[in-house]
Amino acid sequence: MVYGKKQLILAFVLTVLAGSGLHFVYGLCPNGVTALFSPVNESIWEHGKILFWPYLAAAVWLTWGRPTGLRPWLLVGVGICLLMFGIGYLLHVVLGWDSLAADLVLYVALLALGFWLPTRISGPFSGLRWRLPALLAAVLVLAMVWFTFYPPQGALFADLSREKVQQIK
Repeated sequence: MVYGKKQLILAFVLTVLAGSGLHFVYGLCPNGVTALFSPVNESIWEHGKILFWPYLAAAVWLTWGRPTGLRPWLLVGVGICLLMFGIGYLLHVVLGWDSLAADLVLYVALLALGFWLPTRISGPFSGLRWRLPALLAAVLVLAMVWFTFYPPQGALFADLSREKVQQIK
């Protein structure tokens, strides 16, 4: 699919800003609705929300009127979330880093990858294998909703804020 460079850059910048803003929404207005779209704590999993939801909104906007154009964006959206979970786990849990700068670079780099990669996948997008991106995105959305209210135990879901980490030590 062909996308205008200005349109992509505008969508990318707005997505970065929207995700950055979403980080603080739950803290300003804590309730069940804002918890679905904004991190309720500083866990790696919860930060998938600030990557996925603005990215999904941008993808819908960019592909509006293109019947199957959303499919590569959904596939890449799930992929960048999985990358964020994996890299976040490596940086924070395995290596023990606590760097806001590294988190911001990771966030922007994954969004940049998310905006570049779908433009390199060309259609037509049909058949059973192209139903998979929508299914994967739906599973991710259901997991985000479920784990918002019923987070399991584990490092991916642990609150990594400084106060919580110091309480654990």
